[in-house]
Amino acid sequence: MTEAEGYIELLVDSNPLREPTLREAVHALQLPAASRGLDVGCGIGLQTLLLAEAVGPTGHVTGLDLSPVFLGRAVKIVKHSPLGAQISLLAGDRSRLPFADNSFDWVWSADCVGYPAGEGSALLTELSRVTRPGGQVAVLGWSSQQLLPGYSRREAYLNAHCARVAFFLEGTKPEDHFLRGLEWFRAAGLRDVSARTFIGQVTSPLESGIRRAMTALFGMLWGASLQSASPEDREAYQHLCSPGSPDFILDISQYYGFFTYSMFQGRVDGRDPGFFKPDSLISLPTPKRPSR
Repeated sequence: MTEAEGYIELLVDSNPLREPTLREAVHALQLPAASRGLDVGCGIGLQTLLLAEAVGPTGHVTGLDLSPVFLGRAVKIVKHSPLGAQISLLAGDRSRLPFADNSFDWVWSADCVGYPAGEGSALLTELSRVTRPGGQVAVLGWSSQQLLPGYSRREAYLNAHCARVAFFLEGTKPEDHFLRGLEWFRAAGLRDVSARTFIGQVTSPLESGIRRAMTALFGMLWGASLQSASPEDREAYQHLCSPGSPDFILDISQYYGFFTYSMFQGRVDGRDPGFFKPDSLISLPTPKRPSR
């Protein structure tokens, strides 16, 4: 199994834990029924399905990702979903979107655009280009976690080596970090800019699916980073995050932990959001799906 394939399995296994929080974020956007949107960095398509559900049976979502491995799994997931007819998938670069100006009613990106760091204002300018006047642009990213209750110091050390963000943040200017997103949105000329954080909570007793999802999440956050961690941190990870360990954190009788996603959103300058009407929606050519 390749590293990408292994990460996909962690995404799948952890989805039951993350999906309710991501669904809450999608719901907060109040996407217009029958609208057409773009999911930039759609990955394996799990959030693309939530977006398709939100716009209803006459809406449409285009998922775009640069990774053929991720897209290959997305095709399989979407194909076996009752929402599959509402979704198109294709390969593409977030910095050079293969769409004409004003192609979508809204654009969304989760754990991709500007995450965990990057030239956010330039990317948001590109996202705005393909969004109709008055349409929403939203980017969301994992922003924090407290998952090892009673071991705050050890968790802080593990977070310092977090595989998902450490490589991207090293040497990055503070203004390029994801949580500076309000600056990016305003610099890109969006209006009605706002930020909001969504909390996912985990409380015992934990059903088997959530235990498996939590174990996968530990692996996503810290498992791949152990080579750069100290011997003490590696040992702590094995003791606290491995099923079967006598110190496995999920075995404490009153477990509680939480994680957060933060979302920045704004509107492309133009008419008020009330302009969205089903009979005014543009027709997008259905992109070809990547071969499996």
